[in-house]
Amino acid sequence: QVHIVESGGGSVQAGASLRLSCSASIGTNRFNAMAWYRQAPGKERELVARASGSGEATYADAVKGRFTIYRDDAAKRVYLQMNSLKPEDTGVYFCNMGTVHWGQGTQVTVSQ
Repeated sequence: QVHIVESGGGSVQAGASLRLSCSASIGTNRFNAMAWYRQAPGKERELVARASGSGEATYADAVKGRFTIYRDDAAKRVYLQMNSLKPEDTGVYFCNMGTVHWGQGTQVTVSQ
C-alpha cells in the first residue's frame, strides 16, 4: 500500500506564498505523472498542476505564472510553490501520484 502525505497548508492573506509538500512511502521515480488537485467548498476537484516523468509541467489557467510544481524523486517528494495567492485559491489541496494514489489533503485558506 502506498502512503501519500501532504503538508504545508495554512491560512494566509492574499499576496502571500505557501509551499506544499507531498511525500510517498515508495520511490516516486516509478510514477510517470505526479499532480496537485484542489477542491473548493461546494465545487468539484480540479487539476492544478501536473509534472510528467520527463519533468514537463502543465498548469490550470487560473494558476499559470503563480504556481510551480516540481518533483524530487531522490527525496520521494513533489512540491507545489504557490505565490501571489488569491482568495479563490482557497480549498483542500490533494497530491496524486501515478493517477491512482491520493493523499488526504491539506487545507489552504487565503483571506483578503
